[in-house]
Amino acid sequence: MTAKLKLISHALCPYVQRAVIALTEKGVPFERIDIDLNNKPDWFLKISPLGKTPVLVVGDTAIFESAVILEYLEETQPNPLHPKDALKRAEHRAWIEFSSAVLGDIWGLETISDEAGFKAKAKQAEARFAKLEERLVASPWFDGAEFSLVDAVFRVFLTNNNYPLTPIELAARINRPAMTILRTLTGAQVYKGIRPYLG
Repeated sequence: MTAKLKLISHALCPYVQRAVIALTEKGVPFERIDIDLNNKPDWFLKISPLGKTPVLVVGDTAIFESAVILEYLEETQPNPLHPKDALKRAEHRAWIEFSSAVLGDIWGLETISDEAGFKAKAKQAEARFAKLEERLVASPWFDGAEFSLVDAVFRVFLTNNNYPLTPIELAARINRPAMTILRTLTGAQVYKGIRPYLG
């Protein structure tokens, strides 16, 4: 018997959204438990060494860090989201790492307090988005017809405002399973908020 999966989450965490999309696309049942990151429960701090979400609890074992959670799900659950080809899989993993750098840039834009620092961070974010846009040559997904894990992670910050439709917006149009859970999430709007500062 497979252990029940519990996803310890925060409602607005983009890293949690990655895991939710992957679990949903794979059709894997899970229990989602949202916590307040400003008032972290003691039980959470015992299972999350970094004090961050998401944490996937599998039986008595806690797995932390979204990239590790996604790889665990790929190795243990049905309906793989990575490409079959090893080289393509490696490329997708690299772009998933790239997406984490972009999320770091966005977080920096949200938290920086001086104008010069904001402009420098905005320029860095713009350069990363330009690199991503260069790579987005296929349609409707990152590599063409097949939805993949890299589509799930990029859904957080791409918009249809001067950029291609996000994987999640495309999902809405073609009825992806993840849409039933993600319709109310607004993480993708972060980029719309910073777009005017990017020149």
